[in-house]
Amino acid sequence: MSTASAYLKVSGIDVDIIYKNIKNLHIAVYPPLGRVRVAAPTRLDDDAVRLAVVQRLPWIKKQREQLRNAVRQSEREMVTGESHYIWGRRYRLKVVERPGRTHFEIDGERLVLYTTSHSTAEQRRAALDLWHRQQLREAIPTIVDTWEQNFEVSVPKWTIRRMKTKWGSCNRETRHLWVNVELAKKHPDCLEYIVVHEMAHYFERNHGERFTSLMDKHLPDWRSRRDLLNGAPLAEEAW
Repeated sequence: MSTASAYLKVSGIDVDIIYKNIKNLHIAVYPPLGRVRVAAPTRLDDDAVRLAVVQRLPWIKKQREQLRNAVRQSEREMVTGESHYIWGRRYRLKVVERPGRTHFEIDGERLVLYTTSHSTAEQRRAALDLWHRQQLREAIPTIVDTWEQNFEVSVPKWTIRRMKTKWGSCNRETRHLWVNVELAKKHPDCLEYIVVHEMAHYFERNHGERFTSLMDKHLPDWRSRRDLLNGAPLAEEAW
């Protein structure tokens, strides 16, 4: 099946478009950040797809809000038995209460939290956030170094931050990269995809054909990595 890609921004929402030899247009909203993706028949153009997205903005915004609420409601209590994901793998949390500093270790299929008996759930979540950031700090330099060579461009600064609606971003003028801390939970291929995606923006601001060509040239499997990152969608058939 032949496909082509495009990107739109509608009411401040980034929309991925995949044109396929299909009969109907489908809109999907992907957790956890609410990324919007449209599968559109090749007979339609960008203006027709934009109109379809505009017509379904109330549904899209509702799905995105439900995803945000689900994230808030699923906030971890940080007790033994909970599931946590590190680099795409699921681990069962084991809490070991003992004196000393709070820290995490991976032991087989378990993520072990060593902490004091009086530590709160909020303090334990903060410690997990710091640990996720450390995982990324150890992984990012090798990826950046590799792609600096591939793109023949330098990345003078990168920062890990928590972002509500984006996996990554960049400043084209300063070449500063930002990476979402949540990527520590995803497969390592997803982190590399985001770094490459943002570095490609050094050369092309928009998500048009030139941007797609850059991604196809440098990271041919970027679409499968994107799908791995976004996970299962909430979908609606448009027309």
